[in-house]
Amino acid sequence: QVHLVESGGGLVQAGGSLRLSCAASGRTISNYDMGWFRQAPGKEREFVARISGSGGSTYNVDSVKGRFTISRDNAKNTVYLQMNSLKSEDTAVYYCAVSRVIGYSESQADFGSWGQGTQVTVSS
Repeated sequence: QVHLVESGGGLVQAGGSLRLSCAASGRTISNYDMGWFRQAPGKEREFVARISGSGGSTYNVDSVKGRFTISRDNAKNTVYLQMNSLKSEDTAVYYCAVSRVIGYSESQADFGSWGQGTQVTVSS
């Protein structure tokens, strides 16, 4: 069973940057696609980005394209989310998770081993 721990969140001014990390333990994640999701207050958890096991394929939702970059270091069993040009609407708890299906999906139901999340707050 994979155990995921997110870190790197915090309070930042609009226009600033943060780098989130998702450290995995228990087993290697190099064979698995990984995803980042976020949940804003009063809203459903939503998909943000995903990356293939090799790191060669990535996808971001339109709202973060050009600002967020997902990457991974399989030697460190860690996935990252670099967030630049942050906006107040990016305020949320950010979660990472392991894809449990073969093929592309943005559905929470197709991801598992959720971490506890890390809070990102962007002040305007």
